[in-house]
Amino acid sequence: MNGLFNLPPVVGIQETGIKRAAVIGAGSMGAGIAAQFANAGVPVDLLDIRGPDVSPDGPAEAGIARQLKANGFMHPDAVKLVRPGNVDDDLQRLSEADWIIEAVVERLDVKRDLYRKVDTVRKQGSIVSSNTSTIPRSDLVAGLAPAFAADFLITHFFNPPRVMRLVEIVSSSENSPGLVARAKAASEVVLGKTVVDCHDTPGFIANRIGCYWLAVAALEAKNLGLTVEEADAVMAAFGMPRTGAFGLLDLIGIDLIPHVWGSLMSALPASDGIHSYDLPCDPTVRGMIAAGQLGRKAKGGFYRVNPDKSREALDLVTGRYRAETPVDAAALPGKGRDLQALLKADGKHGLYASRVLSQLIAYTAKVGPEIAHDVAAIDTAMELGYAWREGPFRLAERCGLPLLAERLAQGGAVVPSLLDAAMRNNGFYDEHTGLALRTNGARAQLVEHGSVLTLEAIKSRRERVLGNEAASLWDAGNGIALLEIRTKMNSLTPAVFDMLEQSIDTTASQFRALVIGNDNPRAFSAGADLSYFVDLVRTEDWTALTAFLSRGQDLFRRLKYSRFPVVGAPAGLALGGGCEMMLHCDAVVAHAELAAGLPETKVGIVPGWGGCTQLLLRWQQREASPDATGKAFDIILSGAPSSSALDAWAKGVLRSTDNIVMNRDRLLGAAIQRAESMAAEGYRAPVPARIALTGSAGRTALVERLEKHREALRLTDTDVIVAQALATVLSGADIGGESASEEEMLALERDAVVALAKIPAARKRIEHMLDTGKPLRN
Repeated sequence: MNGLFNLPPVVGIQETGIKRAAVIGAGSMGAGIAAQFANAGVPVDLLDIRGPDVSPDGPAEAGIARQLKANGFMHPDAVKLVRPGNVDDDLQRLSEADWIIEAVVERLDVKRDLYRKVDTVRKQGSIVSSNTSTIPRSDLVAGLAPAFAADFLITHFFNPPRVMRLVEIVSSSENSPGLVARAKAASEVVLGKTVVDCHDTPGFIANRIGCYWLAVAALEAKNLGLTVEEADAVMAAFGMPRTGAFGLLDLIGIDLIPHVWGSLMSALPASDGIHSYDLPCDPTVRGMIAAGQLGRKAKGGFYRVNPDKSREALDLVTGRYRAETPVDAAALPGKGRDLQALLKADGKHGLYASRVLSQLIAYTAKVGPEIAHDVAAIDTAMELGYAWREGPFRLAERCGLPLLAERLAQGGAVVPSLLDAAMRNNGFYDEHTGLALRTNGARAQLVEHGSVLTLEAIKSRRERVLGNEAASLWDAGNGIALLEIRTKMNSLTPAVFDMLEQSIDTTASQFRALVIGNDNPRAFSAGADLSYFVDLVRTEDWTALTAFLSRGQDLFRRLKYSRFPVVGAPAGLALGGGCEMMLHCDAVVAHAELAAGLPETKVGIVPGWGGCTQLLLRWQQREASPDATGKAFDIILSGAPSSSALDAWAKGVLRSTDNIVMNRDRLLGAAIQRAESMAAEGYRAPVPARIALTGSAGRTALVERLEKHREALRLTDTDVIVAQALATVLSGADIGGESASEEEMLALERDAVVALAKIPAARKRIEHMLDTGKPLRN
């Protein structure tokens, strides 16, 4: 990372041409964007207004501090890449920046004045963009130099920048295609975002549709006599976030309604549908603001939590709080799953669902041509910007376009031309051809980015080589095989091991390299199939348990020492056996938000598929790690997964030779490219390793350290039993000598797991985790 750290490099950064960035405005958005640049290893200047003479950079430094507290940084050392400053003293620094992002207050005069100053110092051809959420691009550049306008875009990020994947980009004919392409590539590769092209209109896409939806959902609930809980339950049934509309308004802040909705409404013509749902003028909203009921950040909003943790909800009729009455989705028509049944149902729930959805789809279809080129852009914006499971057009298809048209006609509304075109074309999308409607009603091919490769795309173009009920081997092209696990949370079952064994054999004979990965948004692999493991423990079939452990160890060792390269592509959870499988890959290309770790101690055992051995070896191979055994011991004992790929490196789970990908959609493509390059370079299997042992003295030191810190770590008796077993494995005390082979260390792991499984207290932990999904502290 630019010489500051020995961290794994981020794939594709150099190709974007962004060697240094600058962000002006150190609020939550600006500082968060700066932190994301740093997370990718890109140095960045963060400037704000000048503070007092004793601390002129204080405002920017405060923004950095807030990001540290809010986990905006993926690794504490990444903060070193953010250089604070102020616009009075440090504006000249912008001459070093390849991309300058403005994120100051939403005032046109302030922004224009800043742009004039920026234009005097920036280098030619640098990208300049605004994070504005309300001001059109045409207004921002009016009266500015043509050369500045040619390099100026809107890049609208969502909060928090580390988490939210969407960025809306507004460009113009003034911009060169090359500049727009650079901004898109940097947004995707450096910042990990999904880019949606927007027209230069108020609210762009997500906030234009999102604000309308929230206003309709809130006001129609009042009109039809629903409680806030009922309304939010209906919205959740549509695949909106579980907060529903009222919960989301609490999160946004009730006091922002007059500003956000008011600004949007003032910028839109009186004929726009949002004026029919005037949320800022609603008496309930006004009363809440007057009473200081501003949402989560204040003393409650539509919901509130009392000091005793009891929850209350606002009565929309009386304006007073009452005990919250949660609504079970199963009690709704269609049980919260059959949306057509919900829309057709009599009663207020069905009427509310029908009215909100029909109004939403009609409005989106009507303004679609104004805000975007195609329906996919609108769906993507709502899915990523507002966390909808499906965007409005995909939701409309699932509910039935004729039914929605019928509901609109019943209400006396005209069916928008885009919705009519969808009915004539049998939907907004054609999944067989990959075509989607443009907002002018014509069909067009969905745009695919060249470096974005999904497993679904591979499946549509390539044949499956092998497969069973748990996993499949796919031909990814160019001599690369791809192993996909598809059990629940991609857990490792005997059937997965069957396919892993066949995949190793088949790759050796038919392919040049093997990639292990999938499109699962939640998990690379959450580890061993705990139900299978618990069955062996409950029946006390120790022979079968030992065989299960041995098989996993043998297969993972085959991955590590095969004559072809094996590349892991983990994203999401890589826990327990999933992490151990990753540790045996020759190379790893990890998503930046990787949660990898060895939580076995929380289940009452130790890692048994080579996790102890490989993590210890990793720490021994690091230069600055004199206490390798102690490091591995502390990390495994804590059982905590990494908070990011950078944190996985800090824990020794990733190596400096591995890679990180900021954008989840680019992960498989990057892993396949890494496998291709390793195979092309004449890959050779690693030489079997020897592990240095600390022996009996090392075990004693670990146990003594454990006892010394037992109270501070709040360790229970069972924790100590497990920790002592872990100390025995990592020290190799039962082996003797100064070093051991991996096979000898694996034998210690197997013996420790079986021995712990026989102890009643440890067994309770194993069974409790299976029954509840939560660790037992006994």
